[in-house]
Parts: sequence; structure tokens; C-alpha cells
Amino acid sequence: MKIDVLYVAVSSGLLRKIARGLVMALFLSSISGCATVGHEFPAGQVSTIKIGETTQNDVRATFGNPWRTGIEDGLRTWTYGIYHYSLFDDASTEDLLIRFDKRGVVTSFVFNTTKRSK
Repeated sequence: MKIDVLYVAVSSGLLRKIARGLVMALFLSSISGCATVGHEFPAGQVSTIKIGETTQNDVRATFGNPWRTGIEDGLRTWTYGIYHYSLFDDASTEDLLIRFDKRGVVTSFVFNTTKRSK
């Protein structure tokens, strides 16, 4: 009886399927379950942004190229952000949205973070 079961398993490719499943399970368990989206930026420099004074050139010099750009109410927006997600730990996110007027001067900005201040 045991030989018949083994023969059926081998001839049907069941053992190969089980082996592939085990390899896949080992692979999936070996990766950390993490994902990162966006780009690092110097969040500590957010306080240098001055509404009505800071220009797009100033922002680019301080923070680099934005991760995303867009238009809100006809005006240019730049977004800087880094988002770390994990299956086994809390998410860690920081983002900075800057709005510019038609002259390229900051009209407003929003900075959000999940990091706790010390």
C-alpha cells in the first residue's frame, strides 16, 4: 500500500509540487516583509522654509528634486516623502508637501511624520 501511494505521488509530480511549495515558503519567510516607497529627504531642514520668502530654487537646493510634483488649484506642488512599511513592525512615514505661487515662492507647506519627537 505504501509503495502504491509513493508511486502515485512520484508519477503525478506531487513531490515536485511539494518541493516547490517548500522552497517558496522558505524564500518568503527569509525576506523581511518590508517595503519602502519614496526618497529620503532632510526632514530636519523643514524649519528653514519661510512662507512668502522661500523659492523653488531654495527648496531644490535644500531638499533636492521632489519625489512627486503636481498641481493644486492651478498652482505647482512638490512632495517629498519616505514611507517604510513592514509586516512585522510599525510603519514609519515622513512627508512634506509644498505649494508655490505663480512666481515660484512658497505659499504653504505641510510636514507630517509618524516619528515621535524626543
